[in-house]
Amino acid sequence: MDGTAQLSAWRPALSGVVEVLHAYFPSHAYPSHTHDAWTVLIVDEGAVQYDLDHREHGLSQAQVSLLPPNVPHDGRSVRPEGFRKRVLYLEPDRLGDGLIGAAVDQPEYVDPVLRHRIHQLHGVLVDGREDFEAQSRLTLIEERLSQHLRRQVTDPPVRRDAGVAAKLREVLDGHLPTGITLDEASKLVHAHPAHLVRAFSREYGMPPHRYLTGRRVDLARRYLLAGRPPAEVAGLAGFYDQSHLNRHFRKMLGVSPSRFVRP
Repeated sequence: MDGTAQLSAWRPALSGVVEVLHAYFPSHAYPSHTHDAWTVLIVDEGAVQYDLDHREHGLSQAQVSLLPPNVPHDGRSVRPEGFRKRVLYLEPDRLGDGLIGAAVDQPEYVDPVLRHRIHQLHGVLVDGREDFEAQSRLTLIEERLSQHLRRQVTDPPVRRDAGVAAKLREVLDGHLPTGITLDEASKLVHAHPAHLVRAFSREYGMPPHRYLTGRRVDLARRYLLAGRPPAEVAGLAGFYDQSHLNRHFRKMLGVSPSRFVRP
């Protein structure tokens, strides 16, 4: 680490997340303060010590910290070289006021599954163009956080739900260019968002966001073969722009859209 503080913060398009913060602090110490959001914190380098509601806590790289809204806390580095962290700030109603006390009592979790999911979501939010994937990852994170708050962390039951999976596939197929949110799909299929993601993944061997991307690449191929230029095809097939199309097209087929069609 060098001695210069680094910080990047933004509000993503993802509903439920009010802010994303990536920061490296070589020496900064937070004074006592509060947030009006749930703070989901992971440390990538170093370690953090903080007081929450006048009780001392520590956070290492193996843990996830969940700080409740409107409860005073501070923060400082345990080591002289500082710390690097990534934070998600969730809207207060995403986990509920009734669980604030549980978070005060136990704000840190050693949970590799949860930490990896949070890491994956940060990667998606940095890219900023994979809406359905971000929504899918967030719903699984929130479910796991709620389980920790209720002290009921369990693996989901291993059962298939072919009907729900098939209905979600129909919904995704019907919204290829325009897109649909996970919450909207949940209402159409009449199933909880987390159950939608699991049921689809078990039935088809891939998460729904990956299926959606593959179908959009298929649609792009049809437009390219019909003679449409790649820049136009990107929008027609549901991608943000041509670079977004290029990235997924190359990943799927090994060539760019412009090289796909025979001269």
